[in-house]
Amino acid sequence: MKRIFAVAAAVALCAGAATSAAFADDKPTDDEVAKIKAAVAEWGCEGGSYEKETEGTGVYEAEDVKCKAGQYDFRLDKDFKVFVITKD
Repeated sequence: MKRIFAVAAAVALCAGAATSAAFADDKPTDDEVAKIKAAVAEWGCEGGSYEKETEGTGVYEAEDVKCKAGQYDFRLDKDFKVFVITKD
């Protein structure tokens, strides 16, 4: 019984690791970062860290962006248009 539980736990851990690796984000190129920064600046904000989703959605993320009203996360579409802003 202990062996069955150990094998099941190992399989679950491996499956979780594979799933999280499949959905890891990439670093955007320098050109993409410049466009993200420009889009965020239009909202009067700056800074943060930038990612590009790898799921093929064409979505970019700007996280921990500093604005006058606080810190926010931005999501941008493939044309670098902001479509979601959330308070961090």
